[in-house]
Amino acid sequence: MVRRISAVVLLVGASLASTAVARPRLGFEKTGEITSESPKIEEGYIPTEDNTRLFYQKVGTGRQTVIIPGGLFLFNDFKQLSKGRTLVFYDMRGRGRSDAIPDDRKREIVSIYDDVKDVERVREYFKIEKFSLIGYSYLGLMTVMYAMDHPQRVERIIQMGPVPLKFGTEYPAQFTNNDKLEDIGANADQVAKVQKLRDERYYKSNPKDYCEQEWQVTRFRLVGNPANVDKLGKGWCDTPNEWPVNLQKHFQYSFASVQKLDIPREKVAQVKIPVLTIHGTKDRNASYGSGREWISILPNARLLTISGAAHQSWVDAPEIIFPAIEIFLKGNWPGKAERVSESDGSVQRQP
Repeated sequence: MVRRISAVVLLVGASLASTAVARPRLGFEKTGEITSESPKIEEGYIPTEDNTRLFYQKVGTGRQTVIIPGGLFLFNDFKQLSKGRTLVFYDMRGRGRSDAIPDDRKREIVSIYDDVKDVERVREYFKIEKFSLIGYSYLGLMTVMYAMDHPQRVERIIQMGPVPLKFGTEYPAQFTNNDKLEDIGANADQVAKVQKLRDERYYKSNPKDYCEQEWQVTRFRLVGNPANVDKLGKGWCDTPNEWPVNLQKHFQYSFASVQKLDIPREKVAQVKIPVLTIHGTKDRNASYGSGREWISILPNARLLTISGAAHQSWVDAPEIIFPAIEIFLKGNWPGKAERVSESDGSVQRQP
């Protein structure tokens, strides 16, 4: 595996969730309601105070509300949770079908702190009093940050493969997966071809085609079982915000803001609401050790370990994950969810 592609995958396709479970979907420029499917899906845009619109999809009419940032990754699979609930999915600022952010404004309005503000903006827009949150990858960290700022608003949090609280945290080898693309199903010739295209800066001259070719190799990182890779769909290369050439510019600021975070563990421990962390043991993008560490910090949290699953664990084990989420959202802990303490040796923070 060429190191440079590994770095690109870590940043662009993985730890900050740039790839997606993308399946055929309907898209609209204006707010509207899709009536050809059941349940009905409302789509539209949420304005923000800095004039960046967030694309949203709302499904269900139940009393319990769940806000789900990162809708571009989760909508197609997680909308099944809408029975008896109202689900509000949205794409993060500058991502998916949300408005593109001009390069000269990225420094000003692209950061994880802006993501936290956007959760509150979504809540205000729909006039939601209390709700639960589902956060995937770095959004698992972001949702906890929101709960720290607005404890009275959040009922429950579900973290899906969350990144560490502190960037650069290292974990014991048994809780870290560093296998190579060629060893997990990716075609070696395709890997080499994508690296060559990158070296030639093909991603700038033909951004969509490069995106599609890169997806053919990077997608293998997201599943534990290579047999599940086609379940990920075709990726998001129809969406210019998700082209690597644009994501690199976006991550220059959003990822940098995550790297700079230094949130005291004691402050995180003040989050008392129930948190269910779901993490695959083969996660290559946010180490399984990260999930274990979150549980050791949060006082009312439990870990659901998905053996053999990777970053998009629900693709590897939907029969485990979605029933567990249902149980948790109904107010109970899934049977296999467990506490983790720092004393068990699973957490190894950098000095």
